[in-house]
Amino acid sequence: MKRVAVIMLLAASAWLAPAHAELWGYVDEKGVGHFAPSQLDERYQLFFRGDGEFDTAKGVKTPRAVPVPTSTSSKLLTFFDISPSFRQVKHHLREASREHGVDYELLQALIATESGFDPAAVSPKGAVGLMQIMPATAQRYGVRADGKNPIARKLTDPRTNVRTGARYLRDLIRMFPGQLELALAAYNAGEGAVQRAGNRIPNYPETRNYVKTVMQLYVMLKPPVLVGKGEDGGAPARIRMEIPAPAGRRNMPASLPAPEPATPGA
Repeated sequence: MKRVAVIMLLAASAWLAPAHAELWGYVDEKGVGHFAPSQLDERYQLFFRGDGEFDTAKGVKTPRAVPVPTSTSSKLLTFFDISPSFRQVKHHLREASREHGVDYELLQALIATESGFDPAAVSPKGAVGLMQIMPATAQRYGVRADGKNPIARKLTDPRTNVRTGARYLRDLIRMFPGQLELALAAYNAGEGAVQRAGNRIPNYPETRNYVKTVMQLYVMLKPPVLVGKGEDGGAPARIRMEIPAPAGRRNMPASLPAPEPATPGA
């Protein structure tokens, strides 16, 4: 599991570097943090800029994360510490991470982008809950309606939603080994869209923004990990992560059709 985590982290680092990574954000009147990889409208202020390098021959250099002072920075950077919605569900993320072998921080980054940790969130296309799962996808993974509880209602249960979404994400990671950005693109636009694009991120603005946002959050949330050797061949190089704040998918451009369900794994 640790090896898988390092591979996913390396993929995230490679995706972000060597280009400068920016995160724009604001805190709304309800205290919810919103962010995107670019300025979507006048409410968004630049609050974080990162710089780093990835070179497998030399090891991984430390991505430098430089806070950009704005009126929203402190609120965004402390979102996870003070957010009751995150604290109430983080144990479900831990459980799903252990059970399905998906990094806790990756689940955290994806849920922050998808729903802002709102378990009752419903997209215009009918995706439900923390990980914004379509009922048809949930059915493929064993979620069944019973009595007065349709699948959509069951998906508002945080444990059911996170376990189902983690299994789906795990299968997408297996479908695109070593290419985490493609697994995330498939989660957003469907694996069929990724395959039709020649196993590349589809040229959809929402999907490209989505992948950048989740990947940047994942790299920043991930604790320091020792990977490879330093340039002098001595001590291992470090990846140093910083904690930004999440935002719901409502910040992304108009949504695409829901992801196509993957074939469940073992």
